[in-house]
Amino acid sequence: MESLDTSICLIDKPVNISELPTRLPVVASKAALEKQLKQTRRKLGDLQDTLYAHGKYAVLVCLQGMDTAGKDSLIREVFKDFNARGVVVYSFKVPTDLEKKHDYLWRHYIALPARGKFGVFNRTHYENLLVTRVHPSYILGEFLPDVQSTDDIDSTFWDRRFEQINAFEKTIAQNGTLIFKFFLNISKEEQKNRLLRRLDKPNKNWKFSPGDLDERKLWSKYMTCYEDILNRTSKTHAPWYNIPADNKPMARLLVASILLEELKKYKDIVEPELDDEIKAKISDYKQQLQNEK
Repeated sequence: MESLDTSICLIDKPVNISELPTRLPVVASKAALEKQLKQTRRKLGDLQDTLYAHGKYAVLVCLQGMDTAGKDSLIREVFKDFNARGVVVYSFKVPTDLEKKHDYLWRHYIALPARGKFGVFNRTHYENLLVTRVHPSYILGEFLPDVQSTDDIDSTFWDRRFEQINAFEKTIAQNGTLIFKFFLNISKEEQKNRLLRRLDKPNKNWKFSPGDLDERKLWSKYMTCYEDILNRTSKTHAPWYNIPADNKPMARLLVASILLEELKKYKDIVEPELDDEIKAKISDYKQQLQNEK
């Protein structure tokens, strides 16, 4: 199949979310897409080994999207060829009692990948600019000193939270974390079809919650929040990518391809060379091993 033009995914200027594609015209078959993904993820796995040996960068992969957008399966398929020690996945749920005793970014800070590793956030710190904006009452559970009721959660509050998240990303980027943020953009019609499949297949019923339908009714509010997030937090050091997610194989290939293409630009990510003294004695070490009885 033809090489992908991943540049169309980058959010590098103001966007209207209704104009962002949820599906790309695909001339390749599902089998062809999966074959290319297999090739790409192997190269990505090899690059991760080098990243681990190099030990100076961490990679943070952020996945956001509406329910059924395909985050879980994308993680499974894109990172399948990684050494298990090289990637850590965190799925952020409702904050625990302990997490609520800290600022809202604390649980994301402590989950950041170490240098040499990939960290994947399945849902991210952006939930704090998304779900909480759609449901402001959730903020009350953070027990903030200056918030006594939802009346205290005004535009100034959200502006400050945007500034905090931008500062969080700038700080970790300046300290060696390479940030990739992917918005898995699924259409409302495709979400409906996937929810119906969950209900039709007994082995998928466990994924369904009546709350999914309640959140679906708030679709337009969520899209407004997502648009604001894309426009206010896509930075050179922490870019957003719109990933058309109606076609799962294509979405997985796009994410893997973007990661590989962008990471290959870091020419300083190379395996460390052996100490000169050790290098000079390689032949001796070989001889020792060959002479073992």
